[in-house]
Amino acid sequence: MLLVVGAASDAGGRDNNEDAVYVGELTAAAGETASDRYLLAVADGMGGHARGEAASQIAIDTLVRLVNDDPGADTALLLKQAFRQANDAIFEESGRAASGQVMGTTLVTAVLHQQYATIASIGDSRAYLVRAGSLTQITKDHSLVAEQVSRGAMTSLQAQESPHRNILIHALGHKPRLETKLPEIFELTLLPEDRLLLCSDGFYDVVDNQEIVRLLLGHNPEDAAKQLVDLAVERGTTDNVSAVVAEAMPTRVSVLTRDPAGADAGRRPFGVSLVPVLVAVAAVVFIAIVLFALTLL
Repeated sequence: MLLVVGAASDAGGRDNNEDAVYVGELTAAAGETASDRYLLAVADGMGGHARGEAASQIAIDTLVRLVNDDPGADTALLLKQAFRQANDAIFEESGRAASGQVMGTTLVTAVLHQQYATIASIGDSRAYLVRAGSLTQITKDHSLVAEQVSRGAMTSLQAQESPHRNILIHALGHKPRLETKLPEIFELTLLPEDRLLLCSDGFYDVVDNQEIVRLLLGHNPEDAAKQLVDLAVERGTTDNVSAVVAEAMPTRVSVLTRDPAGADAGRRPFGVSLVPVLVAVAAVVFIAIVLFALTLL
């Protein structure tokens, strides 16, 4: 399966961009002549100005290094290890700051191998799948309001309008050790024409699901990512906004071929060989010549 990918990021309503995005081909595994694995990621840093930028970049750098170090390893286990190391590195960096201000980041990532996608997530950056015109949120938000919605203490509409909707209960760097259940892992099989979207919360807060589907299906991944980000900025997002889009495409172009022998007894093959026709014509001509010669005797 062929993957076409695009990415875009903007500071949005902030003075600086604390988001970090990554799109790249991974190291080939042993025995492979070329890699067919790709890494996509979006991280939304927090902690203010340079500290948020540092946290999101540490997460991306750690992820890329770990996933590339052992291309033959189990992808889900590799992602869990990468998230843990990123958490440790960010927490350690936070402790070095004289101000003592906490720094952290969300992280949503996808490793794509042939038709398979392994997605890992912490925080409220999201992964969506568009299939057959329908949008599905793959990841779960690790936020205070999402937890209340899951318990039935709040409706989805109330969560969207809550002043506490940006409060996270899980993120990289907030605690010295990541809980064993984190990150959450999601695995799926991609079909031709599927679209995968990774994005930060500055995007989906101001762009609705119908608009996401329309833009993803109406443009190539690069243009779709840019238009999604531009739309969020036009809508007045108060946050940084980032989007990574991948489209799964078949590796071959379908062509018209003749039916296998016996597939349909009432259907003629597309072509007819001229060899038996020429042989039959030659035989008729030969017999006519012989008969004409006999009449002359």
